Amino acid sequence: MQVSEKDIQKLVEQVLSKISTEATSSEKANPEPVVALEDGVFATVDECVQAAMVAEKEMRSVSLATRRAMIKAMREVSIRHAEELAIIAVNETGLGRIEDKKNKNLLAAEKTPGVEDLVSTTYSGDDGLTLVEQAPFGIVGSITPTTNPAATIINNSISLIAAGNVVVYNPHPSAKKVSLKAMQLLNQAIVSAGGPKNALTSVATPNLDTSKQVMEHKDIRALVVTGGGLVVKAAMKTGKKVIAAGPGNPPVVVDETADLEKAGRDIVNGASFDNNVLCTAEKEVFVVDKVASTLIKEMEKSGAVLLKGFQLEKLLKTVLTEKDGKHYPAREFIGKDASVILEAAGLKADPSVKLIICETKFDHPLVWTEMLMPVLPIVRVPDVDTAIEMAVKAEKGNRHTAMMHSQNVTNMTKMAREIQATIFVKNGPSYAGLGFNGEGFTTLTIAGPTGEGLTSARTFTRQRRCALVEGLRII
Repeated sequence: MQVSEKDIQKLVEQVLSKISTEATSSEKANPEPVVALEDGVFATVDECVQAAMVAEKEMRSVSLATRRAMIKAMREVSIRHAEELAIIAVNETGLGRIEDKKNKNLLAAEKTPGVEDLVSTTYSGDDGLTLVEQAPFGIVGSITPTTNPAATIINNSISLIAAGNVVVYNPHPSAKKVSLKAMQLLNQAIVSAGGPKNALTSVATPNLDTSKQVMEHKDIRALVVTGGGLVVKAAMKTGKKVIAAGPGNPPVVVDETADLEKAGRDIVNGASFDNNVLCTAEKEVFVVDKVASTLIKEMEKSGAVLLKGFQLEKLLKTVLTEKDGKHYPAREFIGKDASVILEAAGLKADPSVKLIICETKFDHPLVWTEMLMPVLPIVRVPDVDTAIEMAVKAEKGNRHTAMMHSQNVTNMTKMAREIQATIFVKNGPSYAGLGFNGEGFTTLTIAGPTGEGLTSARTFTRQRRCALVEGLRII
């Protein structure tokens, strides 16, 4: 067969084209390793995901024993640096109190469930053996808040790593420094225990664009979002598996049977903890009229200051803003000390004041606005049934958190049934529902909008069924 020069040239071009294609495919299959700016910190979301893909592949072969060692090391480093991270957080964000943030960091380190939270189930019979186990999602994208930055990073990291995942974080821009510091400490702990490098990653400069990129990235299989309503809605639109914690507006009901001294102390301690930035904190009180005055006096004994008249008017002008007929908390006072808020309102401020309280009507903006500052409205009601009804309405269907102070089991049962909150604290401060001075495990991501409720390692897994057919014979 005679072959022309033109045919030879065409054949050479085809071979070269094939070689080029194979080389490109090989490059995609084995990409050049990306270089971190710092431990786990990269310039772009794509670089974060590339590093996470390598870590996720390594994570598949990590034994449970090594994973347990990783979690142990993560707890230890978080405990050692709890105060340092609290100081960085308060200095960077201007929110909350150092001692309370330290306690939240310790709480997340000590009481977040680890590998022990993953429970497998087996079924055996004439037709064989089936194992149902908790398998990881893979690469998970996580959006974290400015209110509880280090504690959320610690909590989510322990849960997600215990479940066998790796994480691409997009911290809140206002809490970038403390979030990246917490993540780097945890990364170092993971590696020291035999885990993969870059199991936790983040962009160096997180913003709205990088948040969108994380949520929409094709190689990120699931999302964990802790933040406001807008970011939760954005995550839900991606079509990915989303575990999201949204806003709350937790009410407190106090009936005539309550231990008023304890109730007053607990409400003040819960509502003032970290200056009320926790979404679980007491945001409004509904108290039966016949005991309302006594409750207020007990709250004053525990560090609250009652404002009324012109003082209250000055406060409202300071802490509330109005736009398009809606009220919002003045951002500059979110998470600030009560004394700072009082001074800004032109009122005498004692540094020892923990909480500002005031009496309002049910339709007052303070009742319906999640303030995230130590300002607590109190509404008098004729009876406990009215209190529960108002509490349900004020909670806005978030199914987040609620509190009740009562010695009447029937009343507490009714409120629990009506409010349908993920966390319902009876006769205690709100933070008891997170395990702080209370029983139970800790979570900083309370997934009300997506229905998971309290999150832990098992929340961040999928069920995997392995069926051995006719592999088991009983002789």
